Amino acid sequence: MNNNNINSNSNSNSNSNINSNISSKINSNSNSNSNSNSNSSFLNKIYTNNIEIRGMRMPKAKSFKTLLILVISFAILMLSVSCKKPSYNKYSYETTKAFDTVISFVGYETSKAQFDKYTKQGETRLLQMDKLFDIYHSYTGIVNLKTINEQAIIAPVKVSVEIIELLKLSKKYELITNHKVNIAMGAVLKLWHDSREAGLKDPQKAAVPDQAKLTEAALHCDINKLIIDEKTMTVFLADPLMSLDVGAVAKGYATEVVGDELEKAGLKSCIISAGGSNVKLIGAPLDGKRKNWGVGIQNPDADTLKDTQQLIDTAFLNNTSFVTSGDYQRYYFVGEKRYSHIIDPVTLFPADNFRAVSVLYKDSAVADLFSTALFIMTYEEGLAFAKKTKGLEAVWIFPDDHLEATAGLKASLKVLGNATGD
Repeated sequence: MNNNNINSNSNSNSNSNINSNISSKINSNSNSNSNSNSNSSFLNKIYTNNIEIRGMRMPKAKSFKTLLILVISFAILMLSVSCKKPSYNKYSYETTKAFDTVISFVGYETSKAQFDKYTKQGETRLLQMDKLFDIYHSYTGIVNLKTINEQAIIAPVKVSVEIIELLKLSKKYELITNHKVNIAMGAVLKLWHDSREAGLKDPQKAAVPDQAKLTEAALHCDINKLIIDEKTMTVFLADPLMSLDVGAVAKGYATEVVGDELEKAGLKSCIISAGGSNVKLIGAPLDGKRKNWGVGIQNPDADTLKDTQQLIDTAFLNNTSFVTSGDYQRYYFVGEKRYSHIIDPVTLFPADNFRAVSVLYKDSAVADLFSTALFIMTYEEGLAFAKKTKGLEAVWIFPDDHLEATAGLKASLKVLGNATGD
């Protein structure tokens, strides 16, 4: 706060209030000809003589001015104390309890106790949503995606508001992304999941799914047969052979929900990272030095256990989300060929145009869907999609490790755009 402004305002306001109060006292005690004398002439007498008002003897001019200065100084002191910014310190917390990955919180708070309060709230919510969106495990008293896949093919299943909102969002963006991201592809994705697990267990026998089975499964991926009834809070699968898989959006959605809830609770400065690929940025760093967080973009070829140079670039960002889809975290080999978990709904095989695609978008859930969509699209398709989608920026890492980025994101990149983070 500008002290010059404080002094100017304090003097002006204090004089005005004192003059007003004294004038009021004079008018209420004057018994004769008050209208013939102006307040200003009477106040001149007060500043040059001792005068008694309602039993209170006013000081002479010099004493009065001294008192006035003391009052104003005290007011300024009180204002400076009240305007003093709180001191923030950096804290961090990690958990591996949700979404089968490392989830970290790094932020600035006035005390560790307050930061721990926020991270506890965030971790609790992440655990809840992890169970809700799980397609592989059942939990006592919880209706989750596995429940839907098993029971909603028979009759509508009543579900939580989180599942309703997640499915609505996914259905909406299946259309927006030109059908590139379809959570109703559970039947196809299961074939790839089973083949990947078998290949990882016994690499010598690793194989891709049978093409005939993939083609048959693709007949049961119509997202329009996912019936969501918001009034009854139920979900129904109109095709008995279809199933849902929300892997392309679940972490992003959960990260967005947690970030939003913690902001509303009072958290002002934090990075929430789900596995490093889903990053939610709350505000900016409150260290008094930086305006932006530095978010690393992993080099797909780096060995995270051995290589010291694990980043291919760094993005300087604040108050947004940064989400990456790539072929280097969940994959297996069949011979010399790498097969990732991101399946193209047209070819029914893993997309392989890029090593990774990172997107910048305000909402983490939508960013998660967009990163998957752009990973599946060709570069030309993805660039055109990004240009026509307000608020969307992206960076592509090609198989030869060279980078391309939209203009809006390039300006925030350390290597590609010479950004400094200031």
